[in-house]
Parts: sequence; structure tokens; C-alpha cells
Amino acid sequence: ASFRVEHPAGGYKKLFETVEELSSPITAHVTGRIPTWLKGSLLRCGPGLFEVGAEPFYHLFDGQALLHKFDFKEGHVTYHRRFVRTDAYVRAMTEKRIVITEFGTYAYPDPCKNIFSRFFSYFKGVEVTDNALVNVYPIGEDYYACTETNFITRINPETLETIKQVDLCKYVSVNGATAHPHVENDGTVYNIGNCFGKNFSLAYNIIRIPPLQADREDPINKSEVVVQFPCSDRFKPSYVHSFGLTPNYIVFVETPVKINLLKFLSSWSLWGANYMDCFESNETMGVWMHVAEKKGRLLNIKFRTSAFNLFHHINTFEDNGFLIVDLCTWKGFEFVYNYLYLANLRANWDEVKRQAEKAPQPEARRYVLPLSIDKADTGKNLVTLPYTTATATLHSDEIVWLEPEVLFSGPRHAFEFPQINYKKYGGKPYTYSYGLGLNHFVPDRLCKLNVKTKETWVWQEPDSYPSEPIFVSHPDALEEDDGVVLSIVISPGVGPKPAYLLILNAKDMSEVARAEVEINIPVTFHGLFKRA
Repeated sequence: ASFRVEHPAGGYKKLFETVEELSSPITAHVTGRIPTWLKGSLLRCGPGLFEVGAEPFYHLFDGQALLHKFDFKEGHVTYHRRFVRTDAYVRAMTEKRIVITEFGTYAYPDPCKNIFSRFFSYFKGVEVTDNALVNVYPIGEDYYACTETNFITRINPETLETIKQVDLCKYVSVNGATAHPHVENDGTVYNIGNCFGKNFSLAYNIIRIPPLQADREDPINKSEVVVQFPCSDRFKPSYVHSFGLTPNYIVFVETPVKINLLKFLSSWSLWGANYMDCFESNETMGVWMHVAEKKGRLLNIKFRTSAFNLFHHINTFEDNGFLIVDLCTWKGFEFVYNYLYLANLRANWDEVKRQAEKAPQPEARRYVLPLSIDKADTGKNLVTLPYTTATATLHSDEIVWLEPEVLFSGPRHAFEFPQINYKKYGGKPYTYSYGLGLNHFVPDRLCKLNVKTKETWVWQEPDSYPSEPIFVSHPDALEEDDGVVLSIVISPGVGPKPAYLLILNAKDMSEVARAEVEINIPVTFHGLFKRA
């Protein structure tokens, strides 16, 4: 039934409206009972400024980064938010115009400069954005807001003040890094970014940042490359948004969404380009999967499957000589981000639906990758695990062709922004994932998925638009789903309170409490719960 929920009132448009930051935290009005053990803060990132003066940003990933915090103390809740003082934001505020080109918005040259200085600025190359609107994560004892470029921004998780910009290029050989690092329980951080490999060809580096040591030195200074994955096309790296990590292996899924580096490196200002203009699809390669040992050795097995877009890995684990790789896919090679322009997302409901009909279809999938192959098994399915229908067929050209098991599929309904009990089950066999349900790209429900039985539990209310669900484990948890799920919900049409923090029982997705605020909260992408 939840597949037929409609949004004719268009309340979701409020997700893409500019808001003001707060000078100090405000008190949220609690209904229900906040669990006494829930102490700490939910930190989340998203866009909060969708235009500068009369100049609009055009894409979902262009608005200026706003950092949000819900604080939990003795059953009371406060809400705070501040714009991240990135170069992009500070310069826009100073010059009252868009100064740095964002993902889908070109920044025109300074109108005040004369023709000679404009001519010379054409040869400066691209000023890469540091607009940290995607996620926030810990490195050592520090917290960083990030996007997907080489710049990350250190923030104070208590006050939300911006501390400093860090350029990852100064420490390690990558052109950028994803907003989805893996953080191990000892504090080790792994991430992936593309780089220039041997003989000028492109490659992907896995970087490792160690935990904070006794010498108290910033761990970023000790960053190192642990392994390099090859690129399917030496001049065109694939867009990479996340990757898989287990105790012994790293999984990199190379999709057909490609970055045309010649376009990227050419002077954008000559032709008014932005990042979106540099993407193209390879219509013939399908998807390539790569596996490396965490120690650094590449597995020489060519895993291939049919084309999809991939943004979020759900989880990855090892079992009896296989890697189980659970993914939120979008079928086909057309880039899903083409559908995430603000004009599309702010359209009336019938138009939103019409656009989504043409887009790649979402599907949560499980792939199973054998870690060793025997030529004698050519033509056979190598997967011998009893609990999955996923297959891996060895072809005579030594390619291993993968077919998935479907974990969740609904027409134009995505199970996306997946979260798990990461601390205890990340990289290990697990049962539950929590996701944000997208209905024709509109986030309108929270979903719990049993990946073993495919059973689902849903939280949904009319004209209510939640964010990525964050699982917080009970301190004395005995089971994987002992805990709560946190999500920021906006409900613009319903009563006087435009937004609230929602707390659900992770067992059955029933409401435990909500903490309402009197102000709108725009869309947030990712974040974390920082225990007090």
C-alpha cells in the first residue's frame, strides 16, 4: 500500500528552501519519552542556502553547506545549526555573488575585473569547491565536514564553528576523496579517490589514516596509500561515491558513469562549465568489480555484471571464501544525478512523477564474489552458499559474470541512504538495514529491511519528509536491532511545527518520541550520532 502514497500538496518543496542559521541552540518540544540512555548529539550536513542574492544554485548538491545538531541531555533536546565557513561560502557572502563553481552551477567571472585580468584568470584553471554539504566524520579526535573534492573542513562538534580547511592533496596522492569513508572501531579511516597512476593513466587509490597515537600528532599527517585499483579506461575514471570494507578485503565497484578528464581539466571558464558537464556514460562496459586484500594485494579476478549506478554500499562481509556485497543500485548507465536538479525536485507532484518514470530504476541487491577460481569450473556457477540466489559464473575468457539476489524492489521506490548497526556489524554478517524510502525521488518514509528474509517495516505519515535514518545502539544491547533510529522530518502542511527530530524503536519502527522545532529544516544527506 505504501507504494501508492501521493504528494499533490508538494510539501517536499520545503526541503529545498533557504533558511537562516541560529546564533545559539533552541529548545525542542518533546512528545513521548526520550530514552534516558540516549546521550549525545546527532550531527548532519546538507545545503541551506539555495541562492546568493539574485543568483540561484541549480543542483541538489550546490547549496551552501549547513551543519545541523540535535543534542540529547537528560531527556531534553536542543537544535542548533550553522553554515560551514568554507571558502565558497565566505567569498559568496563577501562578494554577494556565487564565486566558486559548484557541482551544477557555474560561477561567472568577477564582473568588476577588466578584460586583461579576466583573460589571465582563464589560465588559473579550475578553483575546486570546498562546499562541505554531504557528510561529517571523525579523524582521530577531530570532526570534519566534507564533500567529494580534495578539501575537507574541520568543525567543532559542540559549537558548530568552522576551524580550518584541509587539503588532502598535501598529504596523500588523491585528486579527491568520497564523503563515505569507513571508520573502524579503533579509529582507523579508509577512503578512496581517483589519482594519476603509472604512465599517466588514471587509477583509484585507497587511503588509510591511522588512529590517534600517543604522540598526539594529527593522524592526517600519517595518511598513506594502501592499494591502487586500475581504471577500466586510462583517461576516464568512474564516479565513485562509496566502497566496501571487511576485516580482510576492500571492494571497489567501478560503474559506467565516467568523468571526462579532458573536459574537467580544460579551462571551464572558457565555456561556462560545471562538474555535471564533465560526466558521461560508457554504454558498453557494464559494471566492473575489483577486490583487494586490505594488506594491499589486488585479486586478479575480473568480476563483471550489467550496468547500474551506485552511490551507497549497504554492507560487505566474508563467508566461506566468498564476499557478500550489498548495494543500493539504480539500473542502467544514465547518470541518476541528471534527475536531481532543483527545478526537477521542486516541480509539482505530477511533473516529479513524470521525470522519475524516465530515470534509472532503484533496486537493493546482493552480489556474491568468489575469492578464488578454478579453471575446471568454467561454465559453472561458483556460488555454493545455501542462503543466496546470487550467482557468479566463470566464463572461458576467465571473466566471472555476476547476477544479483534482489533484496528490495518497488516501482520508482528506492531503499536508499542505507544505515546499519555499523559499530558491531560493519564488514560482518548482519541481518538488518535501515533506509530512507524515496518515492519518485521524494523522501517519504523510513524503512527497515531484513536482508535475510526480505521482511520490511515502514514508518510513514502523510505530507512528512524524513531524512536518512541513523541507528543508535542501546548501551547494553544484546541483539543487532536493540536501539533507536533517528531521523529529521519536515511536515510543512501539518500544524504549527514545521520540523522535528523523530525517534523510532529500531525493532519495529514504532514511534518512541519526537522533538519539534518551530523552524523549517532543509534537506540533509548524511551524518552521525556522537555519543556524549
